[in-house]
Amino acid sequence: MRLKDKIAIVTGGGNGIGRAISLAFAGEGAIVVVADIDRSGMSQTTREIESMGGKADAIVTDLRYEDQIRSLVARTVNKYGRIDILVNDAAIAGPRVNVADIDLDGWNEAMAINLSAPMLCSREVLRPMIAAGKGAIVNISSEGGRSGFPGRVAYAVSKRGVIALTETLAIEAGGCGIRVNAISPGRVRGEMVDRSVNVAAQSRGVTPEEVRAGMIADCSLPRFVEASEIAAAAVFLASDESSAITGHTLVVNCGKHIMH
Repeated sequence: MRLKDKIAIVTGGGNGIGRAISLAFAGEGAIVVVADIDRSGMSQTTREIESMGGKADAIVTDLRYEDQIRSLVARTVNKYGRIDILVNDAAIAGPRVNVADIDLDGWNEAMAINLSAPMLCSREVLRPMIAAGKGAIVNISSEGGRSGFPGRVAYAVSKRGVIALTETLAIEAGGCGIRVNAISPGRVRGEMVDRSVNVAAQSRGVTPEEVRAGMIADCSLPRFVEASEIAAAAVFLASDESSAITGHTLVVNCGKHIMH
């Protein structure tokens, strides 16, 4: 087992990519602390982990609030004595609007959850990691943050910021034995893509199938990414298999960049 007895916090672990990462980590022997605002989703994730013989805790956390992030980390350290891995996955799509029409509330909410929260979670776990002289942080960015994303400026900017955060933390914390990397997923099959497909289909007057076909037309592997494939990348970056890798953004997008 590549993560045997490691203590891992996964934000956004109640659904989607976060759930897939939580399950994959548990399958590799980690004790997973699932942090999410969605109580039902967290419960489902922890039940699945326990049903497969793993160990998990669920801590309700609203990542918009610094005190709740501090509490998440403190409760984990108090119970387990350390934190070996942090995965910053929790994110929102933010407002669907062009820059000319965006309001500050929508912008600020996306920045708070998608960028400030990863920074704050990292800041808090760095303290016990520095004391231990080791640790791994994996940030989930997005291909939407590596290029312009019309109509989703808050999402794109926040996810680009996650890459800059990753590279900066890697430089600052490397001397303490802490590695920091990011994953940049392409379009991942699941509820978020389904919502986008349905909205686009209605606005364009086409079928969802036509929208889906257009979304993968520029991928060298003509399909959506699976959440389990992002989870596999996260296991790699959190494990000793990637012991010489830090400050890197691993692109998992079915070859979309090749086709540009």
